[in-house]
Amino acid sequence: MDGRLIYLMGPSGSGKDSLIDAAREPLQALGCEVARRVITRSAESAGEDAVGVTPEEFERRREAGDFALSWQANGLSYGIPAQIDQWLKSGRHVLVNGSRGHLAQAHERYPTLLPVLLTVRDEVLRERLLRRGRESLAQIDARLARNALFMAGESVGDTPVYRLDNSGALTDAVSRLLAWVRLSAVPGRT
Repeated sequence: MDGRLIYLMGPSGSGKDSLIDAAREPLQALGCEVARRVITRSAESAGEDAVGVTPEEFERRREAGDFALSWQANGLSYGIPAQIDQWLKSGRHVLVNGSRGHLAQAHERYPTLLPVLLTVRDEVLRERLLRRGRESLAQIDARLARNALFMAGESVGDTPVYRLDNSGALTDAVSRLLAWVRLSAVPGRT
């Protein structure tokens, strides 16, 4: 039986990278791999366990078919390695750090995809973005406005989007994610 693609998305500053890092080992114990994205910026500045490449290298890899999924956002290119298809075929589940703007295309390619939206209350998100210092106040306000628009969507196709609040303690969000994965992707496993 093929594995399921767990498609994690959420606004910048919602804590996706922290959640993935904290949940990596427990997810692997549940038969779930965590894919490393390829991004056209240095891995050090990405804030995540990613592979940083030049735009030219990214395009070469994309043309060679090295990515199962790829997209552009915020002036950068992102790719999910094609290796995930092997994991899925072998029955392993795969969690990817995806893009809200690419959800429909990902769902088209992986119809059994399980979408997870990491949410954060606006005031918490604003504070995290300010602390990070990567964006101007106008850019932060634009992010918050886009976040409000996306929050209106409840599903992709017939698949409901699981909303996971990360406004509080990270350990709480990890526990809720793992409980949802057990229920949705790996029923019968503890």
